[in-house]
Amino acid sequence: MTTVFFKLGCFAFGGPAAHIAMMEEEVVHKRKWMDRQYFLDLIGATNLIPGPNSTEMTMHCGHERAGIAGLFVAGICFVFPAVIITGVLAWFYTSYGQLPEVSPFILGIKPAVLAIIASAILKLGKKALKSWEIGIIGALVLIISLLGVNEVMALLSAGVLGVIYFCSKSKFITTKSIAPFFLLNISSASLIKLSSFKVFWTFLKVGAILYGSGYVLFAYLDAELVTKGWLTRPELIDAIAVGQFTPGPVLSTATFIGYQLGGFWGALAATIGIFLPSFLFVLLLNPLIPKMRKSKVLSYFLDSVNIAAVAIMLSVLYAMSVDTLVGWRSVLIALISCVLIFGLKKINVMYIVLGGAVLGYLLHLI
Repeated sequence: MTTVFFKLGCFAFGGPAAHIAMMEEEVVHKRKWMDRQYFLDLIGATNLIPGPNSTEMTMHCGHERAGIAGLFVAGICFVFPAVIITGVLAWFYTSYGQLPEVSPFILGIKPAVLAIIASAILKLGKKALKSWEIGIIGALVLIISLLGVNEVMALLSAGVLGVIYFCSKSKFITTKSIAPFFLLNISSASLIKLSSFKVFWTFLKVGAILYGSGYVLFAYLDAELVTKGWLTRPELIDAIAVGQFTPGPVLSTATFIGYQLGGFWGALAATIGIFLPSFLFVLLLNPLIPKMRKSKVLSYFLDSVNIAAVAIMLSVLYAMSVDTLVGWRSVLIALISCVLIFGLKKINVMYIVLGGAVLGYLLHLI
């Protein structure tokens, strides 16, 4: 298990949708640690809580494999490579004032990742599409996602719509079927006092309330850091860029910023602060998911949220394709990746990422 999630942390480029696609390949298809339906349930539930979705998915998978210890081991192994790489880049940036040139490799990785996401959407979509009514809910979510509606609102709306429709159809509804919802409150009095406490507390707050993409993270950090004069906006943009082009979760940006603010201890404080809430949220949520599936009403909710999650992945794929496929090089790499993914079904997705990086560099020389 340690090897699987560490490897994912080293090669998982492209954002949460790509990470989850790679995870599905490793955990469901290749190793069969869980079935595709349960994996879908985890995706749907994870999308409803704050924090980095793909990182929280590794924790869920780790919990399924080895209990609470597995939850922490899987999450740490997935985050660790990104944190180390980002920390090294932060030292490089602080020492020399610029970042190393990596754009040729990213040029190849991004279109390769599109093929990986498309493959996961196809597999997960087949499992999530249980009826034509579910399909309509998914289509509605896809449309409103493309129009820019917040993804959490889209997921919740899909879940509520599904519950209302299927309950009215089956004439089945009872208050005993609905499980209570829990809110996590973190008391500042119980936190360990660190030398970089302000950094820790700032990133803890962000990690506890963060929904959405790296652009949302930018907005939170801008409000917390730039407005307070701790960081300039160009420095923040550089930090977000580092989180985008390094493997693993974009929240590794926190490590980069923490190093800028307080050196090694600042980086450590920021990293712990931003990821700690995710471990706690997953620890509370994971035992509830099987109970939700056993409840008739909440099962309707999960099914609707699951198809909505797949629809949002499709929306992300479209947006990424528009941004990525801007020249013949990226189109060629995407086509080759699709042929390999859909033609050679047993090929490891890690090789697709590595191959895309090498091909991107070689085509850049032309």
